[in-house]
Amino acid sequence: MRISLRQSCTTRGCGSMSSQWLLTLASLASVSQAITFNPIPDANLDTSRLGRVGIAGDFDGISLYQFEGQTETPFNTNGSGQLLTRLPNGVFISLLEADASIQTMCMFQGQVMLGGNFTSLGGTQSPGIATFDPNTSEITPLANLSGQVNSLLCDDSAGKVYVGGSFRAADSTNAITWLASKTWASLPFAGFNGPVNSITKAPSGHIIFGGSFTGLGNTSTPNTPDSQVINLSTATIEADQTTSAPGFDDPKNIVCKTGGVDGAGNTWLLQDNTPGTWRATFNFGFEPTKLRIWNTHQDGRGTRTWRYLAQPINGIMNFTYIDPGTGQNRSCTSECPLSNDPSVKFQDFYFVNVIGMNAFRFEISAWYGNGGGLAGLELFQDDIFAFAINDFNEPSCANTTTPSNTTVTGPWTVTPSGQSNSQYLSAQLSKPVASDAASVTFYPDIRESGDYIIKLYTPGCRQDNTCLRRGQISVSGTLTASGTNRTMDPKILYQTNEFDKYDQLYIGSIDASSSSFRPSITMTPVPDQEQSIPADDFVMVAQRVGFELMNSTGGLNGLFEYDPSRTTVDAADVSSSAFVKLSTSFSNNSAVTSLVSTSDRTFVGGNFTSDDVRNIVAIDNNGKTVALDGGLNGEVLSMYLSGDTLFVGGSFNNTRDGSTSGLANVAVFDDASNKWTTLGAGVNGAVRSIVPTTLNLSNNTPEDVITLTGDFTQLLPFGDNPIAEVTGFAVWVKSQNNWLQNLNAPIPLLDGLLSTSLKVSDNETLYAGSISSQVLRAYGAATVSNGFGNFPIKIQAPASQSSNSTNGPSKRASPANGTESIAGVVTGAFYEDDDKSRNITILGGHFIANASNGSAIYNLAFIDGADSNSVTGLGGNISEESTFLALAVQDDNLFAGGRVNGTAQGSAVNGLISYSLATKSFNPQPPALAGDDVVVTSVNVRPNSGDVYVGGSFDRAGSLPCPSVCLFNTGSSQWNRPGFELGGDVKCMLWASDSVLVAGGNLTINNTAAFLTSYDTSSSRWSLFSGAEALPGPVNALTPASSDRSQVWVAGTEPNGSTYLMKYDGSSWTSAGVTFDQGTVISSLQMFTVTQAHDSSDLIASDQILLMTGSIAIPGFGSTASSAIFNGTTLQPFALTSNTNGMTGSISRIFVQTEAFFSSPAGGMPLVFVALIGLAISLGLMVLIVLAGLALDRYRKKREGYIPAPTSMFDRGSGMQRIPPHELLQSLNQGRSGAPQV
Repeated sequence: MRISLRQSCTTRGCGSMSSQWLLTLASLASVSQAITFNPIPDANLDTSRLGRVGIAGDFDGISLYQFEGQTETPFNTNGSGQLLTRLPNGVFISLLEADASIQTMCMFQGQVMLGGNFTSLGGTQSPGIATFDPNTSEITPLANLSGQVNSLLCDDSAGKVYVGGSFRAADSTNAITWLASKTWASLPFAGFNGPVNSITKAPSGHIIFGGSFTGLGNTSTPNTPDSQVINLSTATIEADQTTSAPGFDDPKNIVCKTGGVDGAGNTWLLQDNTPGTWRATFNFGFEPTKLRIWNTHQDGRGTRTWRYLAQPINGIMNFTYIDPGTGQNRSCTSECPLSNDPSVKFQDFYFVNVIGMNAFRFEISAWYGNGGGLAGLELFQDDIFAFAINDFNEPSCANTTTPSNTTVTGPWTVTPSGQSNSQYLSAQLSKPVASDAASVTFYPDIRESGDYIIKLYTPGCRQDNTCLRRGQISVSGTLTASGTNRTMDPKILYQTNEFDKYDQLYIGSIDASSSSFRPSITMTPVPDQEQSIPADDFVMVAQRVGFELMNSTGGLNGLFEYDPSRTTVDAADVSSSAFVKLSTSFSNNSAVTSLVSTSDRTFVGGNFTSDDVRNIVAIDNNGKTVALDGGLNGEVLSMYLSGDTLFVGGSFNNTRDGSTSGLANVAVFDDASNKWTTLGAGVNGAVRSIVPTTLNLSNNTPEDVITLTGDFTQLLPFGDNPIAEVTGFAVWVKSQNNWLQNLNAPIPLLDGLLSTSLKVSDNETLYAGSISSQVLRAYGAATVSNGFGNFPIKIQAPASQSSNSTNGPSKRASPANGTESIAGVVTGAFYEDDDKSRNITILGGHFIANASNGSAIYNLAFIDGADSNSVTGLGGNISEESTFLALAVQDDNLFAGGRVNGTAQGSAVNGLISYSLATKSFNPQPPALAGDDVVVTSVNVRPNSGDVYVGGSFDRAGSLPCPSVCLFNTGSSQWNRPGFELGGDVKCMLWASDSVLVAGGNLTINNTAAFLTSYDTSSSRWSLFSGAEALPGPVNALTPASSDRSQVWVAGTEPNGSTYLMKYDGSSWTSAGVTFDQGTVISSLQMFTVTQAHDSSDLIASDQILLMTGSIAIPGFGSTASSAIFNGTTLQPFALTSNTNGMTGSISRIFVQTEAFFSSPAGGMPLVFVALIGLAISLGLMVLIVLAGLALDRYRKKREGYIPAPTSMFDRGSGMQRIPPHELLQSLNQGRSGAPQV
């Protein structure tokens, strides 16, 4: 039999993944011709003589490595996203990475439009929106948009894309169009004063916008504009051509001097009759709207004309001002005038263009008297910001009693701005992270109460090289002095953005600052997020919070209808819109989150209520409201329409009137029958997105399924289906009317999140999200027979691992580096008795499973194939915390070792148990092993004997001193010490012959370090394995490299932590010449024969390969591989695994029924039998030749008339008497021309 890399199956009726499934999926999962998937050559492993074959590990899904780009990288848990497609084997694969989520996609003139809250796509800076070329995979950012895109509507026929979200672009906010000419074009209404969440085209052809807005256009101007003072007091102040007069030579004299009083220490002067410059450089960015100047009158001096240069653009700014002499509005640019009238206290100049800057130059070109100078200067802005660094907040001289400020706790340090807007604070926190490890509280200077949008600005991680150290923060706030919405619910945000971004925190009412109340926003780290942070520590950053006043009198309430045929927006058209009319019936602060249109109606979902509808409603072609049975009793977050069936996700549990129970956060509305129905019993948390896809589950026919992503952890029980634990992702199979997770069939593994999908063509679909997928869902163990299949058992991680992953991925745990965090199946064995009445599969490790009788099984399970695959466990009093690492069957007895504790048959056990497979009960136990930390890592039965050799970390067996390796004689039921030279920790063992045992690990021979040793039973002595002094570190795995076991492969760990692989060829050691990346763990090695030859090498014959398992980091592969093959020259992934906890899986080992790994591909026999058969054939040929010669001689004689002479003595004698002698002599002289004559 051959294991083909192209065989897989999700067919319900098969026990393993068939190749037909691959052929079916190839037609539906292929993408455009430009996105090609290069297949990987088959491994061609020959398992025909191995009997049953199993794989043990810590995984929930497994695939063969079949295509370039296929990895076992887990789905992202740090908030980043991916653009995905599917390989021909159905596995999801990433086309490009995003530093945050991709939330919307559409196809526009052959390009894929991507929108979201990302700042980077494929490593290219792309704030919020970009295009993806499916033919070249090229990313093109759409420049000049800043913020987050929530919705895209592509209209090829109109040559434009409608873009909605929370952003600024051109002169619009939150809504704009992108044209085929590759330019932005504002809509006639310049956007909305609040974010847009969804856009759709109604059956009428009108464009419908849904969101959290109350009016058209930009955010409103405050009643008191230019109210926030920009802090000059902490800027770097310098000047050129300054006077040398004491008291007037310091350019800082004019900072925070608002009294207009001249004199030493209050005035800055230039040298006589000399132009000069006053400069300010800041560690933060700002957008000034007003410049206030106090002119000096010291000694008749003063500034006559000046100009303002913004840095870093070095641009001369334009201003408007009121001429104090005429009272007329004026404008100026390069020579702005300043009055010399002492009665003019100061002059205000307003920036014509609002430009971002972090420095400026005030250049004086003309003066009054002997020279120029100033008595004061202030900058103002409309924006309301509170900075994490207090030096950037309003100065003490600001005309306010509640200047913006910040308080912090924790180890904060100032970080350079780099490419960001300003310097910011960073806190380096140790893991595990506590919620009170650090905090920042922002107190803004809110001058007037009203409805505001709050935005949190986060600097990018690429500039300070902290992307792998960042994670999640929690943001909460106190916004009003009283009322039901006094506080803002905590919001979890990711700080893994590569470039600067802002997140919208809140839209709603905020009270003005006063002596008795201050609005505030507080940031803290999210605790227990170590799993999603690969670095050794956690970095949290804090920069600034912004507040934008909204127009609260715009006459809208989350819905707007736009006629694209109109070039202007008419108030009458707005008021007559059925959508606007509907929204005016909603309560205040309503929000529309999702819009879906059909040929005759538009569905509207969100968070709104009215007298007739709640949270979901529809409007038909005639503008009539369709109540959808009154709607749902909670917020709608996502909708997906499939034919007449509308799938709805959100946070609800029933209809508005309570008539349909079981709608736990997900529901189905049948448009034809106007009826709500359930999906199972729903899920236990909010559903945030609904995305369709396809799976092949029966008869090799792909079918539509529905995926849900959200904040849930359970699929609620219904019918015969119990609660199913999930991680915020579920798949509903419509044909089965059940969740994929509940199906008892060979099915694929899918886990992660999906936010949206885009059908590019009939056989091409792109997805956005982050998915971990494998061809087969298998829990901890899989069969190998015409592909991978399932054992009839469901393995679960123990509670200690499944509930707490703070120690990182379990794949890093192995007997080589400790057993405390091992989970899953570590080892397995097959057992059949002589008459084959028993057929048992044994699985050992650290796991939980269900027995056939419903009881719980811990760590060691038996599957009896002769008893309808009944599943049983040990029973008894073996600790649930035990971990089984090694199994060996001797006759009908199982010896199972590991980190094992408890009692059996009334005896204490430690490290090893003995169990009868015949009676399914414990045997009398060997005396317990003892030592400081007893672990058995290897159990080997000596060939042709009943001796069981046990290796690991222990000092004694019972009372017998017996370190490292001990011999248990099953005949006498006694421990014996095999030699006295060995010490240390054994990791692996094998029998090189009937009398030589090889042991690897971190060992000693007579107190001298040794990594590979051998034991000779004839001399009862341990010695260093031949040439083993060449090994660079402890051996963790070994396997025979030849059929006679005179050669071995070993894998181990070097002193620097890297992994090595070496071979002993019978006389010397040779390195494999391959490099492994850091973090590699090799759990086992095994040689295999292959059915198709590869290029031969000095290390491995052309008909063999070396297979290794564990967690193998292959350079250039992009992730680890749970199994890899080595052909003597090339290292290639073989099998990939995943876990549903957001981690990669690992394979511990491959176990087989018959260890015939060196049989020839054609099924040959041992040489001795070949020789005997050859000898027999040659002997047979010799006999045939002799017989053939005799037969030919007889035939010749008969042809020539030969008659045998008489043989009786009587006849012979009488004949002689009748023939005379002379006649006899005469006949001898005659020829042989005829027959003899008598």
